[in-house]
Amino acid sequence: MTQPDIQAVKGYLLELQDRICTTLELADGAERFKTDQWTREAGGGGRTRVISDGALFEKGGVNFSHVFGDRLPGSATAHRPELAGRSFQAMGVSLVLHPHNPHVPTSHANVRFFIAEKEGEEPVWWFGGGFDLTPYYGNLDDCRHWHRVAKQACDPFGDDIYPRFKAWCDDYFHLKHRDEPRGIGGLFFDDLNELGFDKSFGLMRSIGDAYLQAYVPIIEKRRDTAYGERERDFQLHRRGRYVEFNLVYDRGTLFGLQSGGRTESILMSLPPEVRWSYDWHPEPGSREAELYDIYLQPRDWLEAE
Repeated sequence: MTQPDIQAVKGYLLELQDRICTTLELADGAERFKTDQWTREAGGGGRTRVISDGALFEKGGVNFSHVFGDRLPGSATAHRPELAGRSFQAMGVSLVLHPHNPHVPTSHANVRFFIAEKEGEEPVWWFGGGFDLTPYYGNLDDCRHWHRVAKQACDPFGDDIYPRFKAWCDDYFHLKHRDEPRGIGGLFFDDLNELGFDKSFGLMRSIGDAYLQAYVPIIEKRRDTAYGERERDFQLHRRGRYVEFNLVYDRGTLFGLQSGGRTESILMSLPPEVRWSYDWHPEPGSREAELYDIYLQPRDWLEAE
């Protein structure tokens, strides 16, 4: 069985962060990412890159982290008791982009690798990640494009991969306390090792590489769409749902905080402005209601009309 090549994974993740930041800087056209190198007292560190107040992006972060230690937090070993007594390494690239224009969706992507080792025993490892889209004003062409790229990234690895990861994404990015999806989904996977290291790594790379292919064309189509105060208010309201998910359910956020990660980098995903309105409901028949009625519903977006 092929042993995990930790340095190859790390090299890919660093290159992916560079490539994504370079491409998004060109798309923004006004601002550049600021880099913040950091170290973790318990072991490891990372490279956080943040863009703010640009021509396109109100705030965005693309974070690389590689943390390690002799012992996992109790929440991790409770979920996976076989990890108790093992040292660990966790590395990944995670990003969230919040555009100014409410017609440009917020997007999120993450690819990561985890390995836990103990002398005299086989390592326990897996890959995880995916990408998902959170529109404020839905567009069928955008949804079809997003999911078409997602499927193309998965197809070389088996016909079952896209439908499985798509369903997993719909289930994962669901706000249980509100019984509504966060957005129109995409891909999500975790604990991936059954394909063997080389093929699992290849699938993770394919999904990481597909993110820009999925998101940049949507940016370019929607960035100049006119909007006013109504659309901005709705965007801020919907951003509240994004915050709720990340602070209550997101595994990466919870693991980072519980393992002593760097708080500023972990919470870079939160939007700069947000609004909570008591018992708010969209006006029936409005574009805002359309988001709930049509787009915040699990669907086969490849065939949607």
